[in-house]
Amino acid sequence: MQNPLRHLPSVNELLTAPSVKVLVDRASHNTVVTAARRVLDDVRQQVKTTAHETQVPTASELVDRISDWIHQHDRATLVPVINGTGVLLHTGLGRAPLSNVAVQAVDQIARGYCSLEVDIASGKRSQRNQSVESDLTELTGAEASGVVNNNSAATLLTLSALAQGKEVIVSRGQLVEIGGNFRLPDVMTACGATLREVGTTNKTRLSDYESAINENTGAIMLVHPSNYRVVGFTESVTIEALAALGQKHQIPVVDDIGSGAIVNFERYKLFDEPHAPTSIKKGADLVLFSGDKLVGGPQAGIICGKKKWVEKLTQHPMMRAMRVDKMTLAALAATLKIYRDEKRAQMEIPLLAMLETSVENLKLRADRIKTQLKPAAFDGFIEAVPTSSTLGGGTLPTQQIDSWGIRIDGQVASADRVAEQLRNGQPSIFGRVSEGAYWIDLRTVSPDEDSHLVTAIEGLAKSTATDGESEASAES
Repeated sequence: MQNPLRHLPSVNELLTAPSVKVLVDRASHNTVVTAARRVLDDVRQQVKTTAHETQVPTASELVDRISDWIHQHDRATLVPVINGTGVLLHTGLGRAPLSNVAVQAVDQIARGYCSLEVDIASGKRSQRNQSVESDLTELTGAEASGVVNNNSAATLLTLSALAQGKEVIVSRGQLVEIGGNFRLPDVMTACGATLREVGTTNKTRLSDYESAINENTGAIMLVHPSNYRVVGFTESVTIEALAALGQKHQIPVVDDIGSGAIVNFERYKLFDEPHAPTSIKKGADLVLFSGDKLVGGPQAGIICGKKKWVEKLTQHPMMRAMRVDKMTLAALAATLKIYRDEKRAQMEIPLLAMLETSVENLKLRADRIKTQLKPAAFDGFIEAVPTSSTLGGGTLPTQQIDSWGIRIDGQVASADRVAEQLRNGQPSIFGRVSEGAYWIDLRTVSPDEDSHLVTAIEGLAKSTATDGESEASAES
């Protein structure tokens, strides 16, 4: 039997084809060469691994495959999406959207040079965190502050600076693992600190902490449990009590509040989320929290607290590896300035604006979208329905937020198929599949995106109708 690969053209032979030369003009020589090699390698592998005789693609078919490969690899993978999941801080979708003011600040700073580490008044070298320190200290009540690239980095830096070669006392009920296998015990080891567990999973008392203190204690640490809760027969120690204990023994008390907040979320009937200013007021030496979650800013790890401890962190060699760039600082600075006026923040910080939106408003939007859809758009299988949103991002996992949205019944098209088509549309739309249906929660959808939902659902209905007609013709 003849080897079918004998007739497979080489890369150089393919490049001489007129249709491939068109691809070179459209993409580049290197891109087309890479694509041709990948396609030919795939064909060779397919021939080798297929038991029965395989038909080698024609030259025309190979060109089509090369073109498809280039198209797929030229597609951007980081694109804007419409978040209809109802998860306000969706990690996979970029967590908190930035305010318009923050976006404008990033645009302005990114376009050219800026005073990143230069003091305008004196012309001398300055520290880059100075652009946000005054606002952070004013909003939290802290003596000093620092910023790193995320809250995990803030934890790493804190443990490295305060407790390398020493012990860190943590309650067993707070030995958390967050996303990406970030486990607190492993972090301790990586920082050269020794974890000193106290108490039990459900009960830890002040006496447990005090009994664990010795001459090698580097810090006492509280860790927010993030996306889980221990309920029922429980007991924990307040930050005030630990702060007093730390002061008595001259040991820093670190409150890692995770998502963090600089406004009180009880306004939105969301309770028990740690509040950075409260933690500072109650005596924590250092408070660590995220910038891209409840603050509603860019990804960052914010460190606030007493000046002597903050300076110990910011002067640590690891700080340089964790520092943020000019665009992050621009977005964070703009976001913090909005918080100077709480009413302005409620309107301009997208996360807060979504929480401020009334259920009645969301219901009106859902009804309007349903009305705007043409009768053919899943007629009888789409409805405006009440639903529930969540904060996400490891915050308040057990608390639901009343909402309204659109539900597409799975009887007319499978929910998974609806999800796939809307996800791959322009713009890309993410909803959720539940109870055999596809749901779009409007709390996480901007009002100016409603028209895109209407267009996308109508296109989905046309596609489904066309597929149905094709299947019917094939059967007849």
